[in-house]
Amino acid sequence: MRKLQDKYTQIRRKLHQNAEIGFDVSITRQIVCDTLLSLGISPKTIGKGSIMATLGEKKKGKALLLRADMDGLPITEQTDKDYACKTGNMHACGHDFHTATLLMAAETLKAREQTLPRPVLLLFQAAEETLEGAKDVLSSGLLSLYDVGGAVMLHVLTATDLPTGHIVVSSGGVSAPAADYFTVEVIGKACHGSSPQNGVDALSVCARILLGLETLSARELPTVEPFVLTVGKMQSGVASNAIPDIAVMQGTLRAFDEEVRAFAKKRLKEISKGIAKTFRASAKVTFTSGCPALKNDGGMSAFIYNALKNGLGMDGVYLSADIDGGVKKGLGGSEDFAYIAEKVPSVMLALSAGEKDKGYVYPLHHPKTDFDESVIPIAAAAYAVAAFTKYGK
Repeated sequence: MRKLQDKYTQIRRKLHQNAEIGFDVSITRQIVCDTLLSLGISPKTIGKGSIMATLGEKKKGKALLLRADMDGLPITEQTDKDYACKTGNMHACGHDFHTATLLMAAETLKAREQTLPRPVLLLFQAAEETLEGAKDVLSSGLLSLYDVGGAVMLHVLTATDLPTGHIVVSSGGVSAPAADYFTVEVIGKACHGSSPQNGVDALSVCARILLGLETLSARELPTVEPFVLTVGKMQSGVASNAIPDIAVMQGTLRAFDEEVRAFAKKRLKEISKGIAKTFRASAKVTFTSGCPALKNDGGMSAFIYNALKNGLGMDGVYLSADIDGGVKKGLGGSEDFAYIAEKVPSVMLALSAGEKDKGYVYPLHHPKTDFDESVIPIAAAAYAVAAFTKYGK
């Protein structure tokens, strides 16, 4: 096992060093394909950038899908690691871990392929961060090409209070909120900075829309209803002494409840267009991508929980409902695995890969975030145990 751990730690670092974003993950795909081929596993491209592979193809029964995402984020890394990414991208959400650990599980499962209880599908998915990859894979015919009976994904966490190496199995129900990426484009009228009365300041209007959108959670939704709207990017202007005619802001909104999600999207449009009109500008609102809330299958959740509890031989396996006071206690990141979970019984696993007391203090999506590589074999083992668990028909 130590030999495998060293091998896949190096693969993880190679993936980390070459972080790519969206569907443009050619280097990452090559690393995945080369590794699979070296194991005697034939990879296939599915959709715009994802990779599929099958184990136990001749086995009877519905297949279990094991999913790992491959893409990083457009974040400039600020760690002091000698394998830090230098391209302006970063695996700040741990997708390099997900990919490396599923590859390690693939090697373990390939060696025991004849004893698998059913076919196992390995999905290395692109474009999770943009919430486009899972939908793309499904639209490319995943469920018509394969008879899938269930799906499992694993996500590493860092800067947590949970001891390193402990696993949380999502209880039945929602474990990740729905999300939507949005763009608000404000159209004003350009003019000289010394004569603002001759123009319509798109940047000023955009700033007012930003403040107006804050009333969604502050005044228009119940305080007990988890909802968050974030504007992470605003761009406008080319000169400091000119009134800009265009301003663009981009962000995300997240909600656990689909009615709240629909209401927020409707009000986002109304507030943006209403404020723009008040200040003699206009606003165009577009939703570029998104995903529904991730709903875990209760039966599969219980089954996988018991399998991991027994199969891993460790105490650090929990059901989320038993440790966090309910999923709505705090908002988490969204997951486009939700699209797969809409189609087949699915469950999301979370693995602590860095606890605060051991110095892992930077959260996901931070330029200095870091993960504890000692959990790589635990994650791989969790995937493998799930593969040998016979749930459903």
